[in-house]
Amino acid sequence: MLIDVDQILEMHESAIERWHQQGIDNPYAGFMHIACHECALNYRLWHQEDIARSPRASDSELAQVKRAIDKLNQLRNDQIDVMDDRIAAALERAKVTPSAGAPLNTETPGSVIDRLAILGLRIFHLQEQAQRDDVDVMHRRSVTAKRNTCLEQRMDLAASLKRLVRDISLGRKRHKTYRQLKMYNDPTLNPYLYQSRNAA
Repeated sequence: MLIDVDQILEMHESAIERWHQQGIDNPYAGFMHIACHECALNYRLWHQEDIARSPRASDSELAQVKRAIDKLNQLRNDQIDVMDDRIAAALERAKVTPSAGAPLNTETPGSVIDRLAILGLRIFHLQEQAQRDDVDVMHRRSVTAKRNTCLEQRMDLAASLKRLVRDISLGRKRHKTYRQLKMYNDPTLNPYLYQSRNAA
C-alpha cells in the first residue's frame, strides 16, 4: 500500500491533542514524518489565523502575523508537493504503469491529506468549544452539531482517499504532482517585491 490512511488519521488526532499539551514534536519516520510535518504547519497556521482576528492586536502585530501566515502557507503548500513526490517515487519503484486512458483525480493524495489535517484541527477545536464552562446549552449544541458534520466529512474524505490510493496503486488512475507555484512569495514574480528591490 502506498500510504496508510487510517494511520494518518490517527496521527492527526493524537498529534493535535498532544501539541496542545506539550508543543510540537514529530516522532515519525518516512512518509508519516512528512505528513506529520505538514499537519504541524496547519496547526501553526490555525493559531496564527486566530491571532489575526483579535480586535486587540495592533497594526504592527497584525503585519507580523500576516507575514507568518504567508510563510507557513508557502511551507504547507511545499509539503503537499513533497508528499505527492514521495508517492510518485513509490509508484516508480513498484513499477506501476497506469492503464491506457487512466484518468487523473481532481485532487492529489497530498492535497487530500492536507484537507484531512485541517478537518482534524477543526474537530479538536469544536470539541474544545463544547467543553467551555462559560457558554450556554445552545452554544454547546451548535458546536456539537458542527463537530458531527466535520466527523462525517472526515470519514467521507478518508474513504475517498483510500479509493484513490487503491486506484493509483492498481494503475486505474494516474498520479501527478501538481506544483502549487505560489507567486506572492517569489521576489521575481510579485511586483511589490521586485519593484522595491529594484528601487533600493
